[in-house]
Amino acid sequence: MAEPSIYDEIELEDFTYHASTTLYTYPCPCGDQFEITLQDLRDGEDIAVCPSCSLMIRVIFEAGDLPAEAPPTEEGLGAIVE
Repeated sequence: MAEPSIYDEIELEDFTYHASTTLYTYPCPCGDQFEITLQDLRDGEDIAVCPSCSLMIRVIFEAGDLPAEAPPTEEGLGAIVE
């Protein structure tokens, strides 16, 4: 399978993290935002996509850069520890 065409490579620290949605965003040249979820990053995905155009960027990060994951609560839901 061919490697996707990557517009750029961006460090995770340059993204904006939205804790309420666990979404990382970065401005796209089209005016929208590249998006990738915290869970995608934890699963080893490193490609953020723009929902409005065909551009994709590679996210440069180390697993240790990600927010810590809290242990599950009684309801089985985890929380982000900041």
